[in-house]
Amino acid sequence: MTAAFRPRPSVVRRDSGLYAYERALARRGLTPIAGVDEAGRGACAGPLVVAAVVLRRPIDGLGDSKLLTAAVRERLYEQIMASSEVGLVVIPPAEIDARGLHKCNVSGMRRAVARLTCDLEYVLTDGFPVPGLPCPSLAVWKGDQVAACMAAASIVAKVTRDRMMISLDAEFPMYGFAEHKGYVTPGHRTALATYGPCPHHRYSFVTVAREMGENEMGAGVA
Repeated sequence: MTAAFRPRPSVVRRDSGLYAYERALARRGLTPIAGVDEAGRGACAGPLVVAAVVLRRPIDGLGDSKLLTAAVRERLYEQIMASSEVGLVVIPPAEIDARGLHKCNVSGMRRAVARLTCDLEYVLTDGFPVPGLPCPSLAVWKGDQVAACMAAASIVAKVTRDRMMISLDAEFPMYGFAEHKGYVTPGHRTALATYGPCPHHRYSFVTVAREMGENEMGAGVA
């Protein structure tokens, strides 16, 4: 297991541009660099999707996927997939319920990095450290807003997951998955209260568990 490592003596300012981390690492000879991020962590339905991306060339317009429009994300997704190396992991709700969200997230990041075929020199992970990576790594707070490779990973993860949720909407139209992508909204709560959860909900999440309990109580009274 390789310990987390921050190259010395560089200090990377968060306002130095989206490629500042990559430039600082490259000056130390640490390339290629992978950025890792996820989509769906806070949702109560649908999978957790984790992406690891090594950018082979600069891509204009990268940023935190949540701050971009759907049309811009789709355009950037196509550019990233055409010119970068990508490792992708999809973790279904049943696995999240069985193992817990955080364990699945950490494991998913390791698995996404393992699917990259290049010999990495460094990995940037979003939010929290990930032990067991094949090279030195650094956890970056809101990394998808300050590192280009992490922004690219966030876009790949979100576009992949959004497409999956839109497909699920065709199978379960009563929940509105195409609109809220499995996150908790008033409309989603109403659908859960009316229809109960479907197999793609995360039963261990409090919003879903509460509705399951109330539906069971109602059925018992009836």
